[in-house]
Amino acid sequence: MSSPAIDALTAALARLPGLGPRSARRAVLHLIKQRETALAPLITALQAVARDLVSCGVCGNVDTIDPCAVCRDPRRDPASLCVVEEVADLWALDGKRLFAGRFHVLGGRLSALDGVGPEQLAIDSLVARVAGGGISEVVLAMNATLEGQTTMHYVAERLAPLGVAVMQLAHGLPVGGELDYLDEGTLALALRARRPVG
Repeated sequence: MSSPAIDALTAALARLPGLGPRSARRAVLHLIKQRETALAPLITALQAVARDLVSCGVCGNVDTIDPCAVCRDPRRDPASLCVVEEVADLWALDGKRLFAGRFHVLGGRLSALDGVGPEQLAIDSLVARVAGGGISEVVLAMNATLEGQTTMHYVAERLAPLGVAVMQLAHGLPVGGELDYLDEGTLALALRARRPVG
């Protein structure tokens, strides 16, 4: 039997993706055993993120600064913009340094069943960002799902009047696959083989 506080910590960890009750219990036992080297730094890091976390006003990434570190990086190509559904997709592409340009996070994908329309996504801000000038290529890196492809075509239609090259990731990504779960080789090939939408 453990205390209510330890049970609450175990339950909180069990709600995280990839952790179930047994894995959460093992993690809690490790944290308790390694109080000074694991638990204390984890608490400090969680408190700092909870206190400082912001959504980037430029691209929609999450960071502790606004604009985020990705947007502030002067080595990135400002003429090339990669549009993704979620922050996890941005991190999947950027973590492997596969795309040298900038990003824009839509915050989801169109889904009539879930009641997600264009007004719930950062599509208007994307169009305004591209219309502002300086961007010559937009890569639509949507997930290879029905909703992802619907979102891609909608965004491409909205960008068409702006005269920029609108590209999509090459086919070969698994249908139903999500960028966050793909290996580096698959992502790199898909980015290199990008082509116009349509």
